[in-house]
Amino acid sequence: MNSRERVAITLQHKKPDRVPLDLGGSPVTGMHVSAVYQLRQALTLDPPGTPVKVVEPYQMLGEIKLDLMEALGVDMIALSSPKSMFGFPLTDWKPWTFFDGTPVLVPGEFNTCPEPNGDILMYPKGDKSVPASGRMPAGGFYFDAIVRQPTIDEETLDPAENLEEFQPISEETLTFYEQEAERLFSQTEKAILANFGGTGFGDIALVPAVQLKHPKGIRDMAEWYMSTLTRRDYIWQVFERQCEIGLANLIRIHERVGEKVSVIFITGTDFGAQNGLFISPKAYRDLYQPFHKIINTWVHEHTTWKTFIHSCGSVIKLYPDFIAAGFDIINPVQTSAAGMDPVVLAREFGSQVTFWGGGVDTQQTLPFGTPDDICTQVRKRMEIFGQGGGFVFNPIHNIQAGVPLENLLALYRAVDTYRDYPAA
Repeated sequence: MNSRERVAITLQHKKPDRVPLDLGGSPVTGMHVSAVYQLRQALTLDPPGTPVKVVEPYQMLGEIKLDLMEALGVDMIALSSPKSMFGFPLTDWKPWTFFDGTPVLVPGEFNTCPEPNGDILMYPKGDKSVPASGRMPAGGFYFDAIVRQPTIDEETLDPAENLEEFQPISEETLTFYEQEAERLFSQTEKAILANFGGTGFGDIALVPAVQLKHPKGIRDMAEWYMSTLTRRDYIWQVFERQCEIGLANLIRIHERVGEKVSVIFITGTDFGAQNGLFISPKAYRDLYQPFHKIINTWVHEHTTWKTFIHSCGSVIKLYPDFIAAGFDIINPVQTSAAGMDPVVLAREFGSQVTFWGGGVDTQQTLPFGTPDDICTQVRKRMEIFGQGGGFVFNPIHNIQAGVPLENLLALYRAVDTYRDYPAA
């Protein structure tokens, strides 16, 4: 089977020849650029010192090129926005060096400014004439959003202010998606995972709007979470209009890319913490699920795409609601969180949803375990989640910076060793 066929069969909850592998198909299934650099060097894919592109500057994710995909047996390929989360285009690459010395390439408008304490500031759309919207601490590996909350006047607070970043898609972006989908579909045999954006209702990573020069509305993360209770009607109106815009955009996108896409990333809104939910199932059903149902229903009635939800933490109590909302795929399957026992998840939900993740623990096992620990966990997760099909291997969320090289190599050796299904 080729990758596209393998993924299609897996999403039908049937057994292909082997468990599909994702690396870099989405902004939550990738790898930090410093880890990508290490891996490429270890596999002798580049001469020493060859920089790696940073394709998602907010999390500093590295480009997963086709040669690395082939070396590891990766089945997914990303169709993503032509712009970064900071709002500047992913073009005009230039050299940059990480705190740890990793040589990288960054977009031309990746304009940073050092602080006296060594922190690095990033600016919306690369415009240094406006306040910074991101900060990378000295010695750090990622940018944190800078909260730029304007004074809130309850009398004039307008839901439209929280909709500035959700606009009808431009012809330029439609053309990009059309051409990129055709290129990826015709020049590779990978399954395409598309992230068109616009349907992540309440995704807290997006609330500060690091791409906007002067964000208005509710932009402080704590204020936003409180507002889901104290200003519930306001949030509903934001979601309602966001849903209308997002759905209209999906209709136009589908007209241009058709069925070349296998999977669409719908939302990355987190509902769980390490020890439990931070929203009740009733609250999810009341505020979020109606909009998830609208999007998923349209996708299923008008396309062959499968829909993908990412929600970290202990969210097992929401799995029935995610499934009722129409999601085909759940990620990252954080088995290290309370109650997220892989055996229970597979038994209770394995026939209803595809598990995309859960392959190895990125909090403890991958960064701090031994190669043998990693091998053992990968083998067990393949057995548990892959027993009836419906499993795409991915670590739990992005592979972070600082993972020992021997552990990275052990991870993908183990995947290669244990991903084959027995011949019928």
